[in-house]
Amino acid sequence: MDPALAAQVSAEVAEKMLQYRRDASGWKTCREDNGVCVSWRPSVEFPGKLYRGEGIVKAPWEKVWDCLKPLAGSLREKWDENVTSFEIVESITDTAGLWLRVRPCCLHETLSVSRTATPSAAMKLISPRDFVDLVLVRAYEDGSISSNATHTEHPSCPTRPGYVRGFNHPCGCFCEPLPGEPSTTRVVAFFQTDLSGYLPQSVVEAFFPRSMATFFTNLRRASTSLC
Repeated sequence: MDPALAAQVSAEVAEKMLQYRRDASGWKTCREDNGVCVSWRPSVEFPGKLYRGEGIVKAPWEKVWDCLKPLAGSLREKWDENVTSFEIVESITDTAGLWLRVRPCCLHETLSVSRTATPSAAMKLISPRDFVDLVLVRAYEDGSISSNATHTEHPSCPTRPGYVRGFNHPCGCFCEPLPGEPSTTRVVAFFQTDLSGYLPQSVVEAFFPRSMATFFTNLRRASTSLC
């Protein structure tokens, strides 16, 4: 993949994530329980919905990010029931730098191509999927870290038998430390995924809110037990 083009595309996705994060208009709540709110609004990327999930995790941001980070050695396979495998197909850039002036740690900004496989779901009405994404990890001066992704193609990632190729339109996740509360982290996630295949719209619309709520439940558990 051309590094310059990849950098341009990923920067545009990261900017869209910031816009989604800042724009509070038009969201309709579709699920709210246990301190997690899932809402949606029409996607402008494809004929589907953009979903937003927000919740508080009672763990330091470093531990929460260890569970979330889309990097080699990711823990997602261990705790996220919607991920059966995750791999970095190509590392495009990996630039060390001190992002956070108030945090004495050296992190890495990474741009890579990943492949994620998901299991069957909704009583097997949704068959296993795989996704190939361009992924940018970025940090901001307020201490938050984000993953930003969108679908891409890669020569080493042809479609695989037994999997339907899905497509993630601009999506991502923000991991935000709360000022004055070092053991508490806000997580805000955005998904707008085309599962492809021949799925009834009712199945898709029932799946995503429930899946996002479960994501937060499992993340909370993993942040205190795995990280």
